[in-house]
Amino acid sequence: MTNSTMANVFALSQYTVRRKIFKIFGGAFHVYDPMSRIVGYSKMAAFKLKEDIRLYTDESMRTELLVIQARQIIDFSAAYDVYDPAEGAKIGVLRRRGFKSLLKDEWEILSASDEPIGTVAEDSWLMATLRRFLTNLIPQSYHVDIQGTPVAIIRQNFNPFVLKLKVDLTHDTQQLLDRRLALAATILLAAIEGRQN
Repeated sequence: MTNSTMANVFALSQYTVRRKIFKIFGGAFHVYDPMSRIVGYSKMAAFKLKEDIRLYTDESMRTELLVIQARQIIDFSAAYDVYDPAEGAKIGVLRRRGFKSLLKDEWEILSASDEPIGTVAEDSWLMATLRRFLTNLIPQSYHVDIQGTPVAIIRQNFNPFVLKLKVDLTHDTQQLLDRRLALAATILLAAIEGRQN
């Protein structure tokens, strides 16, 4: 995959991240474009104490698109640095809000210099509470804001065998959210949701 093709992957306004729920060790994610073509692949190792997620262009795992690395082992309020391996630079950080995420998932989006620039938050306290205490049959939905401006929605499609998250950035006409961070956030939500199920 050429640099221009990789750049096109991050120019999309919609992605779908899929993960098989019933995988005994580790996990694998496929990323699709709006035409259902695979544009990314990630295979997570089982039993790693410190998360290190690599997104590749395809299952051959020869060309990296993104690197997502946890700063610490305990992930209660974990921060994940997101890197672009082609540029050799940090893009930003996704940090889980520990206590706030007990009842409603909430994340902070930070710049490459660790300045808060946005949030990823589950849709509502009521729906989040119902999901956690009554049923996991209600699909999750997240709202993404950059400096108070809504830029994306991440929605889970209900399927008992496959976790599927769709991220829609069509309303982000000013490109406030870097598509690489949007994709990294969706992959992290899929990884954590996969562990919670």
